[in-house]
Amino acid sequence: MKNILSKKLAPLIEFFEEFKKDKTGVIGLCILILAILVSIFEPLLLTYKESPKRWRDITYWQDNPASAAPEWLNFFQKEKSAITTDIKAISIETNNIDNQLVYKAVFEYDYQFDKSPMDLIFHANVNGSTGLVWNVTRPDGAIITLSDSLHNIKGDLRISAFNDSKNRIFRFYRDSVPRILARQIDTLTTNPMKILFNTKKDDMAKDFKALKGIYRFEVTGSFSVDNASFDEPYMVLVGSMSGLMGTDNMKRDIFSGLVSGLKWALFIGIATSFISVIIGVMYGIVSAYFGGIVDNIMQFIYQIFIGIPVLPVMIVMSAIFKPSIWTMITMMIFFSWTGSVMTVRSMAMQLKEETYIEAARTIGAGHFRIIFNHLAPLLLPFSFASMALAVPSAIVYESSLSLLGLGDASIVTWGQILHDAMKGSAVLSGLWWWIIPPGILIAVLGMSFAFLGFALDKILHPKLKSR
Repeated sequence: MKNILSKKLAPLIEFFEEFKKDKTGVIGLCILILAILVSIFEPLLLTYKESPKRWRDITYWQDNPASAAPEWLNFFQKEKSAITTDIKAISIETNNIDNQLVYKAVFEYDYQFDKSPMDLIFHANVNGSTGLVWNVTRPDGAIITLSDSLHNIKGDLRISAFNDSKNRIFRFYRDSVPRILARQIDTLTTNPMKILFNTKKDDMAKDFKALKGIYRFEVTGSFSVDNASFDEPYMVLVGSMSGLMGTDNMKRDIFSGLVSGLKWALFIGIATSFISVIIGVMYGIVSAYFGGIVDNIMQFIYQIFIGIPVLPVMIVMSAIFKPSIWTMITMMIFFSWTGSVMTVRSMAMQLKEETYIEAARTIGAGHFRIIFNHLAPLLLPFSFASMALAVPSAIVYESSLSLLGLGDASIVTWGQILHDAMKGSAVLSGLWWWIIPPGILIAVLGMSFAFLGFALDKILHPKLKSR
């Protein structure tokens, strides 16, 4: 049993021994394995779990800053910018005071940045009519009321300290620093965040400095209804930096978009190349096997398709029909099957003259039996290199169509991200993190399949091996 198994595995073992000698092929395989693992574990890697489904839902991204730089750029700056952060409640109290339910959520945040954040946002799942008070105690002891308002809501309550307060002066409780705060109000009323996170160096100074330390936030909601609720409170400190790859001008997390687009790049590339190469292989085998007038007609059709400029035709077809991922894959298959035809045809013309093919005809084997049982199994392995080499073209075609606005807008692809960057004037705005990462990923993924294709070509076609 072991001998039989070893004999069957011997060709595979020999193949991998040859494959390991090609360093570029190993690099391509490693990149491909990494890409597959990222696609499989996508839900665990996504910063925003619903981003693939809600990529174009503006409300899903409303708490993010627009056009924010990646967080890691802070390491290269002398003055540190605030980083977008979710702040969880450290305590939630529920009391019954004068026949009213009073909920109190307390938050603390250690602020250590030099540049003020862009906004502070409070969220809670609320049911009922409530008078809500949102206070903050600064590190210097000043107490500021960010919000004091009535709400009648069932669902998500969202209060923005910047948008809800920028047109009115915050309420300051008089404490040990009333004089300094009063002067800040006169100077910085247009930006509440500067009032909150900055202070004067001294009473006579004109310049302000960041006020670092522990900020304590208290949010109190009073309800008069017994079945009222105040659940899942949290805050978002909206900084000018966000995420591993920053955000675009619609506040979307670019890293989540890049991860979500990887599975579509793999699917489009592999599905298109696999189907088109299988069609091309069978077309070449049938053309060579029957020969004569059948071969002439099939070669005439092949010459027509090989002369069609693929990308311009796909652009026209995508403009006419409703853009969808399935339409693009169908069009790419329709125009890409010609790649392996001539190579397979020349090999099939040699194989059909072999003795065992003649023997099969002699004992009455039909044409399709000979094609599918004797020729195709021998020639299909040689198409693996063609499949790998066809993947980069499929990825580039999809990216090109999406870049021109002719892609499927219902999914997240790297081409769609580049299209949005072009529309959003990312180059003119200097938002390089919106352009370079998807471009590099398209190039790297295409390169990995090209490396695999070249390695397979050397192994499966011995004449191409370097001596």
